[in-house]
Amino acid sequence: MLDEFKKFALRGNVVDLAIGVIIGVAFGAIVTSLVADLIMPIIGAVTGGLDFSNYYLPLSSKVQAGAAYADAKKQGAVLGYGQFITVAINFLIVAFVLFLVVRAMNALKRKEEARIEAAAAPAVSTEAQLLTQIRDLLAAGKS
Repeated sequence: MLDEFKKFALRGNVVDLAIGVIIGVAFGAIVTSLVADLIMPIIGAVTGGLDFSNYYLPLSSKVQAGAAYADAKKQGAVLGYGQFITVAINFLIVAFVLFLVVRAMNALKRKEEARIEAAAAPAVSTEAQLLTQIRDLLAAGKS
């Protein structure tokens, strides 16, 4: 059973998937920081100092008006739509970056396939080249 598990765990696809997940988590942390620390402050400055992360609707009378979102969550039930906006922007940025990566990879793949096809094209023999030239000269001589 241990050997069977070893074969499964060390299979190429499983290792590739694990690496992809680990890189995805690290990439997610980078994008989260990008959105929280760079993009949202710019959006806040453009919109007059709005901080989306602190937008919420209190669902409990225990929540004090004007409290920060983290404090309001401790006081009672709140609907944090500002956090949702931030996470949605996060998702859009990740999706757009992944789109650009896949697009670039597809372009490289097409170039590589074209290069392989060009290299695999059969070379025209000298005899065929001469016959083509003779045909062209005969066709030019008739007109």
